[in-house]
Amino acid sequence: MSYKGKRACLKSSLALAFLLMLQPVFSQYNFSNLDQILTKDQKALGNNVVFLLWNKDSLLFQKQMGDFNTRTQAPIASCSKWLTTALVMIFVDEGKISLDDPIVKYLPEFGKYFKNYITIRECLSHTTGIRSDKNILKKIMERKKFNSLEEEVNSFAAHDIQANPGTEFRYSEIGLNIAGRILEVVSKRRFDLLIKQKLFNPLTMRRTSFTSLTGGPVNPSGGAVSTPEDYMKFLVMLLNKGEYKGKQILSKSSVEQMMQITTKPDMIKYAPKSAEGFNYALGSWVLEEGKKGKANALTSPGLFGTWPVVDFCRGYAYIIFVKNLLTEDRAETNLEIKKTIDDQLHSSCN
Repeated sequence: MSYKGKRACLKSSLALAFLLMLQPVFSQYNFSNLDQILTKDQKALGNNVVFLLWNKDSLLFQKQMGDFNTRTQAPIASCSKWLTTALVMIFVDEGKISLDDPIVKYLPEFGKYFKNYITIRECLSHTTGIRSDKNILKKIMERKKFNSLEEEVNSFAAHDIQANPGTEFRYSEIGLNIAGRILEVVSKRRFDLLIKQKLFNPLTMRRTSFTSLTGGPVNPSGGAVSTPEDYMKFLVMLLNKGEYKGKQILSKSSVEQMMQITTKPDMIKYAPKSAEGFNYALGSWVLEEGKKGKANALTSPGLFGTWPVVDFCRGYAYIIFVKNLLTEDRAETNLEIKKTIDDQLHSSCN
C-alpha cells in the first residue's frame, strides 16, 4: 500500500472511532421496556409527551411523542416548588437567611396575628399550620384580586391557624409563597427577576420563567413555565450535589438539606391523591427513603402532569414533561416507569 493510501486508511479509522465515541450513551442499555410503557400510556399521559433520562453527565434515553419536543414551553404548576426551594437555599448559602429564622423577622405582618413562631423551614415543608382552602379553582380566582406577592402573603397572616407550626402537614401554596416573599424583602427585588438572576441564568434555563402573563401576582409555589430541556438542567444540578458544568450553583450541604425528610406519616393531614402515602422533604416528595432521615429519591410533580425525579442513590434523573391534569392512575404509571429504569440499570439502594 502506498504512503498516501496508508494515510487515507488511518484518517478513515480515526473518523470512524470518533463517530463511535459520539454515539448516545443510551446505546449501552436496552430501554425497550421503558419505550413500550411510554408508547402504551401515551394517551393517558396526555398525548404530547417528552421523556428524558440522564445520569450525572450523559443522556441515557429520550423519547418525544405528539407535538411536544425538548424545547416546548408549558406551565409546570407545583414542579415550581422545587425551583423556589433551591432559590431559598442559595440565600442560605450566601448567609442572608437561615431555615430556622422565624418569618416574622422579615414579615412583621404575621406578628400582628400571633404567628411569631413559624420558620422558613416550616414554609418549605408545608407545616406552617396556616389554614388553606383546598378548592384549587377558588384559590386561582382569589389570587387575581392581588396586585403583588406582598399583598397576597400579607393576606395569609390573617388566616386561621389549624395546628401548631411543625406538627401537621397540609400541602398548599401558602408556605412556598411566604418563602418567596421573604426573598423579595431580603433582596429588595421582585421574585421572578431574582430567580432568573440567581438560578435560571447560571443553569442556562433560558426558557423558564415565573413572570405572570395571565394576571395576578407572581406565584413561587406554582407559577413557573419551563421546558423539558431546561428543567432537566436543574435536575442534573441536584443530582451532582449542586454542581452544573463546573459551577457550584448550590452547596453540597444545601442539597443534602433538601433531601432531609421533614414529615412522618401521622403528620400528613392533606396531600394530593397522586402523592398519598409519601413523606415530604423540602419542596419535594420522598419517593424512596434512605438512611439517617434522608431521601434516596425525590419528586415534585405538578398539577398538569409533569413529573420530575432525582434518584440520588442510583445516580440518575428523569422528567416526564406533559400538559394534562395529573390523576391518581398517572402516579401509578410514573412509579412503573421508575421501577423499569431501576431494573434496567441493575442498581439497588440498601
